[in-house]
Amino acid sequence: MRWTGPLESAALLTVLRVPTRAAASTRGVLPWAPLVGLVLGALAAGVGVAGARLVSPLTGAVLAVAALAALTRGLHLDGLADTADGLGPLRGRERALEVMRQGDVGPFGVVTVLLTVLLQVAAAATLLEAERGWTALAAAPLVARLAMARTGLAGVAMAAGSALGRSVAGTVSARWLAGWVFLAGALLTVADRALVVSAAAGLLAAELLLRRARARLGGVTGDVMGAMGETAAAVTLLVAAAALPW
Repeated sequence: MRWTGPLESAALLTVLRVPTRAAASTRGVLPWAPLVGLVLGALAAGVGVAGARLVSPLTGAVLAVAALAALTRGLHLDGLADTADGLGPLRGRERALEVMRQGDVGPFGVVTVLLTVLLQVAAAATLLEAERGWTALAAAPLVARLAMARTGLAGVAMAAGSALGRSVAGTVSARWLAGWVFLAGALLTVADRALVVSAAAGLLAAELLLRRARARLGGVTGDVMGAMGETAAAVTLLVAAAALPW
């Protein structure tokens, strides 16, 4: 395992500036993505709690989601939009991949991103009204990047023409991912057992999206990875909010 991986992962998945040599490699991006998720989750939860206490839970929720978008350069939201445009309309595989590679965003992408962000904000606002609801805000980015790391397992097909997909294919071992899942499960259990169910629901939603992408596109792309992350985060927050009171 590459121990420069945390820097490589941070270089691609966040706005943080890292040494040029680390930023040039992508081999450590997916194996260390859950660590990036832990850091982003802590920052988002802190921003959300501060906004909730100073203004209102809704304000805190908006600020938390905005902070995540800013810290990731909106990369995953862009992936969600492109994936929605590719998977939404009825079109062939080659055309779908071509649409996803274009820089513009179509109506399916706009509506999907809008509804996903609204869902995340609404669920986060409900959670911030609860005593320990902030823990779900911290957990959602971790769950999102566990879902993304899953695409790096050996045997996961990458879509034709996906440069990022080819560069990260097979970079995550089953044992390494199992370790992250165990650590995440332990942390969530300590925070609240209800979060384990929420995380499982988020990972399941991301898995369903992965299966759809593999059937329609022939494999995974960088956009699909981002879409899986946003989907997992939204479902994690939604189920956590539905499970209140804790």
